[in-house]
Amino acid sequence: MSKFPYRQDREELKALLQQYENLQTGMPNSFIEEDGFDRLIEYFEEKEQYQQGLEAVDYAVAQYPYSANLLFIKANLLIILRKYQEALYVLEQAELFDSKDTTLYILKTDAYLALDEQEKAAEVLEAAIDIFDGDEKLDLLFELADVYDDYENFEKVFDCFCLILKLDPNNEEALYKICFWTDFTGRNEESIKLHQRIIEEHPFNELAWFNLGAAYQGIKLYEKAIDAYNYAVAIDEKFDYAYRNMGDACIRLRKYKDAIEVLEKVLELSRPEAVIYEAIGHCYDKLANYPQARFNYKKASHLIAEDSQMYYKIACTYMNEGAWQSAIKQLQTASRMHRMQPEYNLALGQCYMQLNNIDEAITYFGNVVRVRPKNMNGWLELLKCLLTGGLHEEGAEYADFALEQTDQKPIFLFYKSMFLLASGKIKEGVLYLENGMNANPKLIKKFIALNPSILQHQQVVEVIARHKKRNKLK
Repeated sequence: MSKFPYRQDREELKALLQQYENLQTGMPNSFIEEDGFDRLIEYFEEKEQYQQGLEAVDYAVAQYPYSANLLFIKANLLIILRKYQEALYVLEQAELFDSKDTTLYILKTDAYLALDEQEKAAEVLEAAIDIFDGDEKLDLLFELADVYDDYENFEKVFDCFCLILKLDPNNEEALYKICFWTDFTGRNEESIKLHQRIIEEHPFNELAWFNLGAAYQGIKLYEKAIDAYNYAVAIDEKFDYAYRNMGDACIRLRKYKDAIEVLEKVLELSRPEAVIYEAIGHCYDKLANYPQARFNYKKASHLIAEDSQMYYKIACTYMNEGAWQSAIKQLQTASRMHRMQPEYNLALGQCYMQLNNIDEAITYFGNVVRVRPKNMNGWLELLKCLLTGGLHEEGAEYADFALEQTDQKPIFLFYKSMFLLASGKIKEGVLYLENGMNANPKLIKKFIALNPSILQHQQVVEVIARHKKRNKLK
């Protein structure tokens, strides 16, 4: 063997190119072995000189007219050059010499797909699958899955992977892909049965256990999903995706401490990800451990600094602790990214309300109702703010706007009544209270909670008593 194989290869290629040039110029005794033509055409393909490759294969076919392999190479070059009908004609010739090579069917499929004839491509492969066994059958099934994917017959994509796994239960590529297609098609029950059969025969197949867990998770059987993931990580203790999914299942079951434990395992096994820190932060949030929630949200925000939601979540932890100024700082950062985001404006309004800065609170609540005029929450916060600030006339006016925008939600009749009563317009206030009680008497509790001293108004007490009496008679 040569000490310098690459140099030897270059020399051989150089000689081969000279032979080919001699053949082209018609020099006598110019002859190239079939393997030599293969190497020449491969060289042209590497250089992306496809037309020269096609010319070379024509010389080769003239010299070896019964070579199916050369016809396959020619068809492939024709497909690359977008001469699809010519490629199919060449493949018909090749089929006469060798119909037992999967290359024939794969190239036919490529040509039909390029012609946007997906159904013909599928027919070619469906027919071929019955001819072959073993690895060749598996290769064709993978091709067929791609064809079905191409023309969006997703149910049949799933069927292909089921068949592959029945033939080869430990096929890693199929195991990885069927997990996605199970979720995409929602065929979780079938996936459960399939993977249970695989596990019976191959109990140490961690991917099968993972897929079983994912299928259980797809139908919200979270306890069973966790059991399956535990088997997966027992077989492969570094299976980070199993821990990741297990964490999600624990969160769904509100087992936040367990979720934190498995999600921290994900961080040990893989590079840091914002989504994992965010999930851990969410768990601490639910456990009312706001400093730890904040710590993890900040870790997430360092990884995705452009995500305004992280700053909002950090702000919410401060709000839960009553640290209003710190919350405002985070919310302002979020608002610089998305100025009119209703959530951020609502939270800013609430913070400024707590600091008794009514003017700023009104501005932010005003932004909320401007963006989401049909949503009740913004109106309710704005009206409470106006009431707290003693802006009764403005409150009565905005209560009318709220009624109009929310299709006459009864709660705003009570707010209108409250503002009118506070303004000294007793008669009108009582009238709106009557209307509110007629629409939904249960809302009287919220009305009184706004200002318990309202019960000092004799006429208000009479309205409430009258409705209670009327309900008892019913």
